[in-house]
Amino acid sequence: MKTAVITGATSGIGFETASLLARKGFRVLGIGHSEENCLKAQERILSENPDAKIAYFWGDLMQQREVLCLSRDVAAYLSENCDGELNVLINNAGCVRSWYATTDEGYEQQFALNHLAGFYLTHGLLPFLKKTKGRIIITGSKSHKGIKVRWGDVMLSRGYNPLIAYKQSKLCNVLFAKGINDRYAAEGVRAYVVDPGLVNTDIGNKKTGTLVKLIWALRKLQGVPPTVPAKTYAFLCEQEKAPEGLCYYLCRETTYSKQVTSENASRLFALSERLCGICYGREAAV
Repeated sequence: MKTAVITGATSGIGFETASLLARKGFRVLGIGHSEENCLKAQERILSENPDAKIAYFWGDLMQQREVLCLSRDVAAYLSENCDGELNVLINNAGCVRSWYATTDEGYEQQFALNHLAGFYLTHGLLPFLKKTKGRIIITGSKSHKGIKVRWGDVMLSRGYNPLIAYKQSKLCNVLFAKGINDRYAAEGVRAYVVDPGLVNTDIGNKKTGTLVKLIWALRKLQGVPPTVPAKTYAFLCEQEKAPEGLCYYLCRETTYSKQVTSENASRLFALSERLCGICYGREAAV
């Protein structure tokens, strides 16, 4: 039985992907923000599929100390129940913000959750992915195009613009995937970015201002249900031979920004390692 870990798995795209993979016979380990939401999601999946192999873990991925705790808890579960193997890690959790806000570490929240959380979690689970030549899938967005990383002020603390912060975090998603492939594709571990398109979820209604909530409430009505992008995640999970592309939309390879180069990916990797206090050359032993 293949095992998939999915962050942001209590609602929207993450929940629908967890539900779909469970129906396809995967063991699914979901990660959510709160115990209450995790229990509700697990109960819902089991009510629709009593044979599902599903377990949930909860914590605030925006805070690095909780990412570390979750990483250790999931690692222990994999060692005890899955022969120390992980086939797929889906870094899906994300947020949007209307104003400048920071984590306990002082990192801008969109950068912290949309990029650093997945970067840190992947580091902790990489040994398990190496055992299966597994796959890492990141939820991106076509909005990553037309922007550059603000290397001199990556947290955008000077003249903060929440939309630019979001777009930059989505560019970092693609650069992270590129960096993983540059380092680990030769060992069989591959990373991908899924552009889900416009989806009818509540991402724009969580901890945002009144205007953003109103705009998103209207805009999301034009979006597809989250079951639609969930099929692309399942497609990337199920292919026997690892697909060669980097970015996918509706189960097909799609284009990405010219900013996605090995040079920029390496620069982001080094910066992210410093911000997380880790080194990808020193993963924990399984």
